Amino acid sequence: MMIRRLIAVLLAYFLSAMPLGGEESPADGNGAEPRQAVLLDVKGPIGPATTDYILRGLQQAEDRDAELLILRLNTPGGLDDAMRDIISGILASEVPVATYVAPSGARAASAGTYILYASHVAAMAPATNVGAATPVQIGGGGGIFPGDDEDEQEFDFFNGQEEDEEAENGEAAEEERAEEEQRRDRQPDAMERKIVEDAVSYIKGLAELRGRNAEWAEKAVRESVSASASEAVELNIIDFVAENVDELLAKADGMTVKVPQGERTLATADLEVELIEPDWRNQLLSVITNPNVAYILMLVGIYGIIFELINPGSLVPGVLGGISLLLALYAFQALPITYAGLGLIGLGIAFMIAEAFMPSFGIMGIGGAIAFALGSVMLFDTDVEGFEISIGLIAGFTVASLIIFTGVATMAARAWRRPRMGGADELINAEAVSEEDFDRQGHVRYAGERWNAVAVRPVRSGERVRVVEKDGLTLKVEPND
Repeated sequence: MMIRRLIAVLLAYFLSAMPLGGEESPADGNGAEPRQAVLLDVKGPIGPATTDYILRGLQQAEDRDAELLILRLNTPGGLDDAMRDIISGILASEVPVATYVAPSGARAASAGTYILYASHVAAMAPATNVGAATPVQIGGGGGIFPGDDEDEQEFDFFNGQEEDEEAENGEAAEEERAEEEQRRDRQPDAMERKIVEDAVSYIKGLAELRGRNAEWAEKAVRESVSASASEAVELNIIDFVAENVDELLAKADGMTVKVPQGERTLATADLEVELIEPDWRNQLLSVITNPNVAYILMLVGIYGIIFELINPGSLVPGVLGGISLLLALYAFQALPITYAGLGLIGLGIAFMIAEAFMPSFGIMGIGGAIAFALGSVMLFDTDVEGFEISIGLIAGFTVASLIIFTGVATMAARAWRRPRMGGADELINAEAVSEEDFDRQGHVRYAGERWNAVAVRPVRSGERVRVVEKDGLTLKVEPND
């Protein structure tokens, strides 16, 4: 009876939940889901975490069949690999992407300029700027000086006759030679030229694809020029200026853009906008790919493992060290690091430990600290804003590492060299005092205790004897001559 009633209740519920043939869906008159735009909010340097956030946002927009993905951008630039991954995702996206530099006061500098150029729709809020897209030299080296005239960038070679004329001209020749040396110092090397030319070709290709100003894009790379929002509209860098997202949707309505499937006319008026926040995975990636955090995790991992090896069985340092080191390695595979920097850090730690076991009057310890500091500075192979290690952090860890490793290693070395105490080892060669005269068996006193003794040679009462052997509770002694 109860089962029948339960079936009847469930059947009535499902029948009431089913829409009747002439009823409309709550969503809209056609029974379709509300049309929507997906909004991603990107702030700060472009890095691995940003790439993960945007690419996953693009996938979610496609899964939801969104009409538009809005990328609200405010960035000083970022890593080249991360930028190119994002642009590849935008170019392959089935959902049109509108990059919106906002809010007022925001910027799309360096990598942000490339992303803006790659987007199907480009917009900026008032009082924002775009540009300064010159690539930063990776791995150090001399600076790039865009904007030098071609004549200035050519090397001048002097023949013997010209050198003689310079010598005769005296001071004028010296001044000319000094100017020539300055020009040569400013001359970008082959690698720097290659980086700039590659960046120019890349952004010009994006400009041609989207029908935007390729000449200004080249200047943004070569000369680091920037433009305000109003200037960007006049120069055909962006499509329009919008006060807010609603105005962006209104102005983008009816635009025709190119997607992989072909041309598509946007219908963005009255779209519902849904903001997709970074999830825990992206937030964790954002934290650990911060160079300062990755650096700390690496050192905590190294410290923990070393302390676990010194004091086996404590577990806590080893567990924390192992987890920290794995997180650091995960961050390093997403960041531009140099193996030379890692090698110098390892060499510095080895030198600081060796100082305790092989005293060198501080030479190895100081050398290790220097190698550690240099390796830390060289660890991340980029000068991009937001991806440098704090010099103060390096200095603090260098001093702390020198103190910790030298101190711990010194204590370990002393403990290793100290003779073992306790049991029979403590009694051998120890001094005892005879309690009586005896030539074979008798008693001696050691450390306030009375022991049976066997004498190698006769001893007298009160005589100091040396323990040469221990057999159970009997000591074998001889006069301490």
